[in-house]
Amino acid sequence: MRYAILGDIHANLLALEAVLKAAKLRGVDQVLSVGDVVGYGAASREVLDVLRDEEIPVVMGNHDAAIAGDLDTTFFNPMAKEAVLWTQGQLTEGDLDWLHELPMLHHREDCSVAHGSYAEPELYKYIQSTEDAEPSLDLQPQKVCFVGHTHVPVAILRMSDNPERSFYTMDTQIDLSGVDKALINVGSVGQPRDEDPRAALAIYDSSKQEYELIRVEYDIKLESKRILTAGLPKMLADRLFLGV
Repeated sequence: MRYAILGDIHANLLALEAVLKAAKLRGVDQVLSVGDVVGYGAASREVLDVLRDEEIPVVMGNHDAAIAGDLDTTFFNPMAKEAVLWTQGQLTEGDLDWLHELPMLHHREDCSVAHGSYAEPELYKYIQSTEDAEPSLDLQPQKVCFVGHTHVPVAILRMSDNPERSFYTMDTQIDLSGVDKALINVGSVGQPRDEDPRAALAIYDSSKQEYELIRVEYDIKLESKRILTAGLPKMLADRLFLGV
């Protein structure tokens, strides 16, 4: 089974279309999303339409929850709060209900998907170290769990020959055949923060036990213009060019 896993899309339509096209060219069987499909960007309705039309399973991210009215925005920065309020005004009641119904976890036969972490996914914890990943690695039922949330791609691995020790790697190609458990952050489709502005696309071949993160070009100038035209904060448009 070949999977394409989409990190935080954040209402970036052109980036989403670009990675879906790239995924189809690579012959993927199933596309999955780690959530935060809305917020920040200005094409929330269009992104939701694509995800539903393509029947892509999505888990709930913190921005999805906030826009659905299920998460308090006290700890959101001012730009994020403004985008939440703007997006709520753009979506239909049906859209908001769809976001409200998103699950916290999604399981496949050979992998799992969460937004921030597998352990206590409703708390939207940031996995930024091997120690942060330990509870999820202990609990996840499948060898591989894919997450997002930080917008920075990294894999935290426990090897079969030494499952007591975890380490992280930022390699873009990983042989998972000798891995006991893996928690893999797939980066971000629509809001990369690893100083690479190209959209991130993760490919997982479960039969070959191979993982690859590729980057896909899209029209950043046009997508940033959409944000500015909507009247959202200029920084949300500017950061697309920088990957921060």
